[in-house]
Amino acid sequence: MFKKILIANRGEIACRVIKTARRMGIATVAVYSDADARAPFVQMADEAVHIGTSPASESYLIADKIIAACKATGAEAVHPGYGFLSERTSFAEALAKENIAFIGPPVGAIAAMGDKIESKKLAKEAGVNVVPGFVGEIRDTEHAVEISNEIGYPVMMKASAGGGGKGMRLAYDEKDVREGFEATKREGLNSFGDDRVFIEKFILNPRHIEIQILGDQHGNVLYLNERECSIQRRHQKVVEEAPSPFVTEKMRKAMGEQCVALSKAVGYYSAGTVELIVSGADPTGESFYFLEMNTRLQVEHPVTEAITGIDLVEQMIRVAAGEKLEMTQDDIRIDGWAIENRVYAEDPYRGFLPSTGRLVRYRTPVPAWEGDERGVDGVRVDAGVEEGGEVSIFYDPMIAKLVTWGETRDEAADLQIAALDRFELEGLGHNIDFVSAIMQHPRFRSGELTTGFIAEEYPEGFHGAPTDGDVTRALAAIAGFMASAEADRARRTDGQLGDRLEPPSKWQVSIDGVPHKVKIGEKHIKVEGDRIDIALEYTPGDRLVVAEIDGSELAVKVAKTRTGWKMTTRGHIHDVRVLPWHIAPLASHMIEKIPPDLSKFLICPMPGLLVALHVGEGDKVEAGQPLATVEAMKMENILRAEKSGTVKTVNAAQGESLAVDAVILEME
Repeated sequence: MFKKILIANRGEIACRVIKTARRMGIATVAVYSDADARAPFVQMADEAVHIGTSPASESYLIADKIIAACKATGAEAVHPGYGFLSERTSFAEALAKENIAFIGPPVGAIAAMGDKIESKKLAKEAGVNVVPGFVGEIRDTEHAVEISNEIGYPVMMKASAGGGGKGMRLAYDEKDVREGFEATKREGLNSFGDDRVFIEKFILNPRHIEIQILGDQHGNVLYLNERECSIQRRHQKVVEEAPSPFVTEKMRKAMGEQCVALSKAVGYYSAGTVELIVSGADPTGESFYFLEMNTRLQVEHPVTEAITGIDLVEQMIRVAAGEKLEMTQDDIRIDGWAIENRVYAEDPYRGFLPSTGRLVRYRTPVPAWEGDERGVDGVRVDAGVEEGGEVSIFYDPMIAKLVTWGETRDEAADLQIAALDRFELEGLGHNIDFVSAIMQHPRFRSGELTTGFIAEEYPEGFHGAPTDGDVTRALAAIAGFMASAEADRARRTDGQLGDRLEPPSKWQVSIDGVPHKVKIGEKHIKVEGDRIDIALEYTPGDRLVVAEIDGSELAVKVAKTRTGWKMTTRGHIHDVRVLPWHIAPLASHMIEKIPPDLSKFLICPMPGLLVALHVGEGDKVEAGQPLATVEAMKMENILRAEKSGTVKTVNAAQGESLAVDAVILEME
C-alpha cells in the first residue's frame, strides 16, 4: 500500500480524498494556487505545495507542476479527483513515465471513453444502444446546420472533450444551431483545450440514469447500482439520488450488465460511471441509450456510498495499489435511500446568476467530514470551504454537497428539508432555498422526473417555495416572541427608556404584507386568537431560531431589518414587519420609496469577463436579441435585450473584466 499520495485537485474533492487517506494511514500532499492558499484542503493535508497563480490554466491544469510536487515530496501516487487533469491521458502517461501511480483507470480506457465521439463508436461496436447522431468531424456552422436538419430537431450540440454540463447547447431549430455552435466550440476550447463538437438527437422526456462501475486490475468488474441524476439546470446536475425511483430490479440488472460488458471491452479498472439516457415515456425502461463514460470519481458518488456502505475512494486507492476487490456482485446491496443536493454559489432569485464573494457566515447542519458514509444521524456534508473564505470567479461554483440517508425516499427528502433549514450561508447568493423547494415539490415526491424538471416547473424563475398556513402562523408567533425579547433587551439597556416600561405584549406581524395579530402571554402565544403550542429560545442577535411546534421542529434563519426580520425557512425568504399593535395603523401613512427605472441599461448581473459584444453604438435591437456574452465560473452567459430600442452608448469593451452591476451599454 502507498505511504504517501498527492491530490491533484482542490476544494471539496481534495478534502474527500484526504479524509479516506488519513483513515487508511496514508500521508497526503495538497497542491494549491494563489486563490487557495488558505483553503481548508491545504490545512487538512500533511504537506502542501504551491503550484501557480489563480487561473486553473496556470496551476491545476499544468501536469509538469503536479509531477514536480510529487518528486519534491516523495508522493508515490496521484489521485486526480474530478475535472482538471482527471481524464487527461497525457497526464496519466506522464505519471507512468516517472513511475508514479495514477489512482484511476488505465490510459487506454481513458482514451477510449474520454473522447465522446470515439466512445460512442466503441459503444456501438460493443452492442450498446447509442443515441442517433453525427460523430464525425463537423467543418463549420453550415455543416452543423445541415447535420441537425438531417437528424431532426431538437438536437444537442456537445463539446467532444466536455463534462460537468459545460460545452453543451440544446437547439430546437436552425436559428439555435447558428447561434450556439460557435459558443459550444469556444467553451470546449477554453475549458478542455479541444473545440471538436458532435451533434445528437435530443431524447424527449429523458431521465438521466448512471451506473457506478468498480473494477480491479485482475479482470473483476462490478456495478454498484444506479443513481438518478435527472434534476439538472443547464445540463449541470443539481439533485442526485440512489437508487432511482424509476428503475426496477430487471432494468437495473440489464443496465448494469451492459455497462460491465462495455467496461471490460476497454479493460477498465478503478471507479467509473456509465451515463445513460432513458426515455421516461417508455414504462418498460428498455429504451435506454449510452450517453458517455466518466473515467473518474463522480461528484455524486456519496449517494452510492450511502446505500452500499462502500468507500469508493478507498477502493480506488486499493485498486491502484494492485489489490483485488474483496467483494463480488452478489455482495452489492441497496440499503435505504440517499439524496444529494449541491449547494451552489448562484442566486435562484436572480435567474440563477453566478455569485462570488466572501462567506461572511457559514454554518453547516452537521460538521463537514464527520461520521461514515452516511454522515451523522443520516446527514453528511462534503465541503471545501470555511467561514471567512472566498468563492472566486476562477473555479466551479459548488460550495458543498448535502447528503441525507433514510430508510425510505420520503425520509431522506424530509431530512434534506430539515438540514437545509439549518444550513447558514451569508455573503453571497446561494441555491439553498431552491433545492429545499425541490425536496418539497409534489412532482419530486412522486418520482416523475425528467431532465426538464426545473424548466417545466419553474418556467418564470424561482420566487420561493409555497408556504402553508401552519408555517405562516408559526412564523408570526416566532416573530412576535422575538419582538418582545428585543423590546425587553432595549428597556434594560442603560440610558434607554428605563425599566419602568413593560415591553408590548400585542404585536402586528405582517408576513409578506399579510398582517397577523399576535399576543404574547406568560405561558402561551396566540395568533389571531388561536393558541400556538410552541417552545423556543431567542436571544437578540441570534441568527437561527429552532422552535418546537406540536412535537415537530422548525428551524428559521433570521436577519434583522429596520422594522422586523427576513425570516427564511422551508425554502422561502419571508419579509416580516413587526410593529406594536397601537402603532401599526400609522404605518399606512408612510410614503413608499419607488425604485429608479434601470430598464434602459444593460447591467452585468455577475462578475465576469466580457467575451463578446454583439452590438455597437447606433445599432437598432429587438427584444430578445443577444447584446453581450459574459463568461463567469467557466460558463458563458448571453445577455439579451429586454425591449426594442437603439444603442446610445457602449461603456465596456470586449475582453474587459466586469464587476457585478457594471453598466455595459445604454439604450435609447
